Amino acid sequence: MSLTKGSGPFGEHPAGSFNFDPHRPEYVLYLEHTPRRVRVILGGATVADSTDVRLLHPPGRTPTYLFPRQDVRAELFERSERRRSDPAMGEGTYWTVRAGDRRAVDAAYSFEQPPEPAAAVAGLVAFDWDSMDGVFEEDEEVFVHPRDPYTRIDVLRSSRHVQVRIGDVVVADSTRPRMLIESGLPVRYYLLREDVRTELLEPSYTTTRCPYKGIAHYWSLRLGERLEKDLVWTYPEPFHDAEAVRGLLCFVAERVDLDVRHDDGRE
Repeated sequence: MSLTKGSGPFGEHPAGSFNFDPHRPEYVLYLEHTPRRVRVILGGATVADSTDVRLLHPPGRTPTYLFPRQDVRAELFERSERRRSDPAMGEGTYWTVRAGDRRAVDAAYSFEQPPEPAAAVAGLVAFDWDSMDGVFEEDEEVFVHPRDPYTRIDVLRSSRHVQVRIGDVVVADSTRPRMLIESGLPVRYYLLREDVRTELLEPSYTTTRCPYKGIAHYWSLRLGERLEKDLVWTYPEPFHDAEAVRGLLCFVAERVDLDVRHDDGRE
């Protein structure tokens, strides 16, 4: 789902191949400027605000923003005893951030003296997003991690025959799925509710967030005494990239028997 993660060109399992021998993925870094103004909020205070942010693509992980030190409110930082070594960037220094009535432990970090190949990250500050109250690109809140400019989502109408089974029981059957193709991730098949045995579904309190698609709401599926928890998800109010799957249902393909065939029966 990015340059350095998953099936991206420098990820753990590249989808393609180069005509040269790239560096080992765990040492590949890609750093670029972003035109976005980025703000980080904690306890009602803006702890970072910059129009000179860098977007770092680290090996095997999603991208993260790095802020120049002058754009961070360092007076809110308390040095932490935590240290973590990164194979590409060296030893990380951590801070606890205090703002208002909030205290975010080890929520800011920097690589003060990285190896020479990673010198461009020296002194730049990153934040643990889960510890912050909000991160904004311009005036829009962004969830989980920065949107990767190299990630793309396409939703295609299809006439493939999609059948979902649990054991011997068919729980969904459709010839009008929508294929959601997201960079570096498996194809997901979203189905109309009329093509799913919704009488088997029970609402769950589970939600997850995606920076590209929005907030997913989950359903569990019950077959007699058997409960498959959080087996189905839907985006009731998706972001614009996923608007075409609004309200449609998708199964966790890794937990069901998913059979996808063409009109002529080819798999």
